[in-house]
Amino acid sequence: MKKTRLILVAGFLGAGKTTLLWEAAQRIMDDGKRVGLITNDQAPDLVDTAILSRNEVQVKEVSGSCFCCNFNGLINSMKEVRNSANADVIIAEPVGSCTDLSATIVQPLKEKMGSEFLISPLTVLADPERLEDILNGGSAGLHPSAAYIFRKQLEESDIILISKTDQLKPDELALLKEKVKLNFPDADVMTISAVSGEGIGEWLNEVTRRTDSGKRIVEVDYDLYAEGEAVLGWLNTTIELGGDPTNWDDLARNLMQELSQQFDRLKASVGHLKIILESGENYLIANLTGLNSTLKFRGLAGISTKARLTLNARVEMSPGELEQIVRMTLSNYSKDNLTANIRALRCLSPGRPNPTYRFDHIIRN
Repeated sequence: MKKTRLILVAGFLGAGKTTLLWEAAQRIMDDGKRVGLITNDQAPDLVDTAILSRNEVQVKEVSGSCFCCNFNGLINSMKEVRNSANADVIIAEPVGSCTDLSATIVQPLKEKMGSEFLISPLTVLADPERLEDILNGGSAGLHPSAAYIFRKQLEESDIILISKTDQLKPDELALLKEKVKLNFPDADVMTISAVSGEGIGEWLNEVTRRTDSGKRIVEVDYDLYAEGEAVLGWLNTTIELGGDPTNWDDLARNLMQELSQQFDRLKASVGHLKIILESGENYLIANLTGLNSTLKFRGLAGISTKARLTLNARVEMSPGELEQIVRMTLSNYSKDNLTANIRALRCLSPGRPNPTYRFDHIIRN
């Protein structure tokens, strides 16, 4: 049986994993290979899945728990994507607030699926601004326990991939790479920009030829880990919008600005807030990864009489408070000439991680 390549792309919320998966999938297909994608979240109705499904690739969503706590769900999704897409390569994106992936995902995969899949080095994508602050002893604007998760992700990585390098000057990037290597000498350090495309080919070349995955297992304090996830309110919702012809781009911008400003006023740290607003074949994507200054938009949804909005929020506040803010903000857009019907909404705080497996040793390829 031909072995399928599996690439795991981890990293904290807001690092740019979904954008990387989109670009990587396109490049793999341009190279004449078949690719499938697997997304992961604590609840269904993922913006990531909606975005990636527009790339004409097979996308499977594992929702309700993280890969490590639903290892069998990950395995089933890998097999389903491989078979339905006849995939040469599968790229999987774990939940952004998860760590201990080498012990709970990579080692079990090598032992149980090594005869069917080539497991690539574990890549951890890191936002440069948050990464810089973590390396300088800060918390990157996160709760200390969430910052602990961020650092543990870096410690266990095989490849630390610094994202958004178009936002840095060359000397700033060189200094950051040097700091990362000093702090994490056992990891390879690479850089990419999804905007310019720089570095994506080099990274793909590494992860599509190597199998030295999960080279170390780190000690993780599961009490701190659980607290780091639990401090975030976690909301996923899908809303059907309809009425008179509406400029959906203006609506999306106003909605994101209003939510962002409320979180700033409350000094509530944002892991990420992202939306996709779809109107037929047209769509707009928006993403917030901190203060209002990090808000970015991509694409155009245009003007029409109906649209579909998918919104995911990970914000440092109670689920009840987060749900109230989102519902009240959405209600401002339900007027005589526009209705906003919530088709699905789930708001929660993740429970304590309970991995299906946790290996205490490295499985050799």
